[in-house]
Amino acid sequence: MESPILTIRNLKKNYGKIQAVKDVSLEIHKGNVYGILGPNGSGKSTTLGIVLNVVNKTSGEYSWFGGQMQTHEALKKVGAIIERPNFYPYMTAKENLELVCKIKGINYSKVNEKLEIVGLIERKDSKFKTFSLGMKQRLAIASALLNDPEILILDEPTNGLDPQGIHQIRDIIRLIASQGTTILLASHLLDEVEKVCSHVLVLRLGEILYNGTVNGMIAHDGYFELQAADMAKLTEALEHHPDLEKTILTEGKVNAHFKNHTDAAALNKYLMERHIYLNHLVLKKLSLEEQFLTLTNK
Repeated sequence: MESPILTIRNLKKNYGKIQAVKDVSLEIHKGNVYGILGPNGSGKSTTLGIVLNVVNKTSGEYSWFGGQMQTHEALKKVGAIIERPNFYPYMTAKENLELVCKIKGINYSKVNEKLEIVGLIERKDSKFKTFSLGMKQRLAIASALLNDPEILILDEPTNGLDPQGIHQIRDIIRLIASQGTTILLASHLLDEVEKVCSHVLVLRLGEILYNGTVNGMIAHDGYFELQAADMAKLTEALEHHPDLEKTILTEGKVNAHFKNHTDAAALNKYLMERHIYLNHLVLKKLSLEEQFLTLTNK
């Protein structure tokens, strides 16, 4: 197996008495889209700042590309947007990107290629100051892609954008990921993480609440919605099930939550053996949002 692009071990950051990041560990492997999800003030930006060498850590370790190179060398293979895009207002999109190429020693041929990816090729000769916020953000992404980075880091990429702008940025993220670039994005929007990420790290007040796949987070906690002619008998039978965690009655149906993974067929068989015939049985999965609320309220 290839060594991870980024490894973070027991990272801590204190600002005086405030612990912004408490013991965060994470491994980022090639070809995935990772989301760091959490409300504002949860330590997302601080964590990104540390690995990008703009914030000093208090303790812990991180290494890029299996630790084979110094951080400043490794960062040449990283594209990042952690501040609002900063370009020259009276220069065109193309001129601004050529300037970035000049500073970083990149061939100018990359400019059109990256403008194409972010859907700005038609506007390449327009001045930056005429761009909408969404276009400015897309130009920033193009700029971060000029050096063909192995990983692209985005901090709240859709902040402040209108629905159309948000949609465009998400499409671009998916496109970049499909071309093999690994992406790490920080967001407080569940919807964003659910739609574009394969993996998620949930942070609250600097602590990890969940670290794994998005599907794993959604899948591991579901419940059954059941209904039978004799609801009292059904509820009683469920109460005797060895794995039952709790039942909740809502709108004439009973929601049964189990401690361990229980499948529908086994549950149906268990009830039939007790002469209970269901007229309704549905496995409900918690959305990422419900999961997130469950996690952050604990």
